[in-house]
Amino acid sequence: MIPPLIVERALQAGLDLIAIADHNASANAAAVMDAARGTGLRVLPGMELLTREEVHLVCLFDTLEQSAAWQFEVDRALPNLRNRAEALGEQFVVDAAGDFVRRDERMRSIAANIALERAVARVDALGGLAIPAHIDRPAYGLIPTLGFFPPGLNVVAAELSRRISAAEARRRFRLPENIALIRASDAHWLDAIGSAVTEFELETRSVESLRRALKGKRFVIRDA
Repeated sequence: MIPPLIVERALQAGLDLIAIADHNASANAAAVMDAARGTGLRVLPGMELLTREEVHLVCLFDTLEQSAAWQFEVDRALPNLRNRAEALGEQFVVDAAGDFVRRDERMRSIAANIALERAVARVDALGGLAIPAHIDRPAYGLIPTLGFFPPGLNVVAAELSRRISAAEARRRFRLPENIALIRASDAHWLDAIGSAVTEFELETRSVESLRRALKGKRFVIRDA
């Protein structure tokens, strides 16, 4: 999953907009953005936050400055524990070529002390877009974890896994009609990139355009 190969695979899959959303971390987004320059692929810096409730929340931004501001807040909310590489795996930060820069010694695989609704509000205040991830999945999905979709959760969209259709999810989970339901690959390895795609009608490839397309239901889910 080094930057040049991520970009190459995304282009092979016909994608022109992706996000880098590592677990509680954003340090590698800049490298993938650099690797994509001049290719036609737009890369959004992001994060997959593990909230206090142990729900995965995808946080998308337009700029590295916004992403860094969010990372600062997340780091303050994470327990100050050292990563156990022998058990949990290494956490490398790389450059645009995929060469080693440093190890991230902070443990990133645990929940941050940020409540779900607070996280959504803070991401929005920074100009970002927060989307609960794979809400139907037993591991870190909003519905299995909380048992319901919080009525006051101020999000415009939620992501589904490939296990369920949008129509079935609305019926089973009684989801608000104003919440757009999308699908993404949630790729943890190269071959998974583009395995699930949502096509948007966008004015620009930006977070705000994504927000408008979600609110206006200007998108279609394409499964590979």
